Amino acid sequence: MYQEIRSELHGDVEVITLDRPEARNALTYQTYAELEQAVRSTKARCLVITGADPAFCSGDDVKQIMAAPEESPSKRLAREPRLTPAADALLHTDIPVVAAVNGPAVGWGMELALMADLRVLSERARLGELFVLRGLCSDVPGIGRLVQLVGREKAAELLYTGDIIDADEALRIGLASRVVSHEKLMDEALGLAARIAANPPLAVQRLKQGLRLACDPDWHELGGWVSRTLAELFQTEDHREGVRSFLEKRAARYVGR
Repeated sequence: MYQEIRSELHGDVEVITLDRPEARNALTYQTYAELEQAVRSTKARCLVITGADPAFCSGDDVKQIMAAPEESPSKRLAREPRLTPAADALLHTDIPVVAAVNGPAVGWGMELALMADLRVLSERARLGELFVLRGLCSDVPGIGRLVQLVGREKAAELLYTGDIIDADEALRIGLASRVVSHEKLMDEALGLAARIAANPPLAVQRLKQGLRLACDPDWHELGGWVSRTLAELFQTEDHREGVRSFLEKRAARYVGR
């Protein structure tokens, strides 16, 4: 059914695994579509999202999405400013989501972890909002969820610097519910998900709806702003330099235009 993710049922818990380990689970257009479909179609009472080792998700596949797409991201985003469909599915589902972060979760990989209700981290986890280093802004979770978890000042530091933090620091600042050994990660995440799934599903779903009403911004409005902003930033010299320097494995030289 899927080519770039795997889906497995463990009783009332569905595990969705990003399955491009050779690319550190970098996201292609197909991965995004398959992730959206899996979230929207689930019949489970709780979802666990993880990545095939050695990474959780290294963000967008730069060669496909940023460097050589069939249609430039700028044109696509300007034509249809909206919330990313996979983010729409995750942010509006009433099914609880646990992220089992088994390794690096950077760029949209960190966005994916932020969209979960709970994050269980392996000791090997690393998290970073790297968008600024590519001359871009984050997607909506980096703006609307990160500040909820760690506060405005720490969120600003992570967003503005593009720093990568380790699992212990993520736990210290409130970005994770727990950190466990790598070998125990899936058992811990599945155990937590099973406890949630064992509770009355309608009550759990209403609680998630209530949290969304109490805490979240208008994701569609914010998604439109992010799309319009990215449409502009994708056209800048700094973005092109950010991508080139990444592919050429050298320090970037930004010029502010």
